Amino acid sequence: MTTLKILVLAAAMTLSSGNITDYRSVNNNSDNNLPVQKTPLIPVNSTVKDNKIQVALLLDTSNSMDGLIDQAKSRLWNIVNTLTTLKYNGKAPEVEIALYEYGNDGIRDENYIRQVTPLTQDLDLVSEKLFALRTNGGNEYCGAVIREASANLNWDSNEKSMKLIYIAGNEAFDQGKINYKDVVSKAKGKNIYTNTIFCGSREEGIQTFWQNGASLGGGNYFNIDSDKKVMYIETPYDIRISECNAQLNTTYIYYGNHGSEYRLKQITQDKNAEMQSASNLVERTIAKSKKNAYKNEHWDLIDRAEKDADFISTVKEAELPAELRGISKEEIQKTITLKSAARKKIQKEIEELSKKRQEYIDNEMKRRGNFESDDLGKAIEKSILELAKENGYTF
Repeated sequence: MTTLKILVLAAAMTLSSGNITDYRSVNNNSDNNLPVQKTPLIPVNSTVKDNKIQVALLLDTSNSMDGLIDQAKSRLWNIVNTLTTLKYNGKAPEVEIALYEYGNDGIRDENYIRQVTPLTQDLDLVSEKLFALRTNGGNEYCGAVIREASANLNWDSNEKSMKLIYIAGNEAFDQGKINYKDVVSKAKGKNIYTNTIFCGSREEGIQTFWQNGASLGGGNYFNIDSDKKVMYIETPYDIRISECNAQLNTTYIYYGNHGSEYRLKQITQDKNAEMQSASNLVERTIAKSKKNAYKNEHWDLIDRAEKDADFISTVKEAELPAELRGISKEEIQKTITLKSAARKKIQKEIEELSKKRQEYIDNEMKRRGNFESDDLGKAIEKSILELAKENGYTF
């Protein structure tokens, strides 16, 4: 059982051609110290024909769920790394994650639901919002939040794209006015699989309809100990990978009115990951090296130029950082070319080190006899791999 595959979480914000818009939560309201922020975003291009892996994570943020939130923080980048191992016809699909919270009495919504992020490739945003979650109160309406996610997220129309919902909580699955049976059945009809994770004993989860929700939704049912501390295994490769992260950050060149804010967000989320553990920062670094998951064309010139070869010739000088102003377009292009080459070299080293690191972790887990892990990561990992295999994906 690999640590890189210990989890797959979900959520997100929409990216696409380059027109910046304001981001707001769906309900646009919350009293739990999480004010709505106007974050510039790029909408997801719904016309893309390549497969996607889209994961929506619905987290119970009632009073008793602090452990669940902590597990999610600790496993976000493992999740991303698990998703990036999946391939369809030899190609790695783009990864998008969305995040909802529910069951929090501080949310001004009749069903106590809030979209934290839409489906997005802006994983720094997902991390930022995840670390800002706070628990409060408790009226958990599973049917309502599943309806919200399945109906209002920008799910891909490609039938070969993997579209997954993971809902985790600890109260009865049938609470609230919305009939969960109708909701998960309709989602399944759109090839959106609902997976349920009950925080408590397996039998209690069965009795309170969590298993039935997963069965009707075409997904898997799990029970976990949400208060379990995440296990980390340090390796001889961690220090060098962390050094590569610092080098990788130097290859980013921000642009646009909000570019410097996004650049700061990248550094802040590095610190958040490290705050959880040194191993978590290593996992984030590995995720940042994966081009199908960690994309920043909405603020990084290198990623943007790779997507749009003509962008440099049209970008306004006022949108560039100080070091690129007052020089020719040719000089700007040369700088981008050099930075891009440096990034690819660092990414390649991280990839090689991560393979050695994973082999070390696998061997250490085998030596310790830790083949099972009763936490959020284990549950999501197992179902992701099962559903991926059923849908023709390899890993």
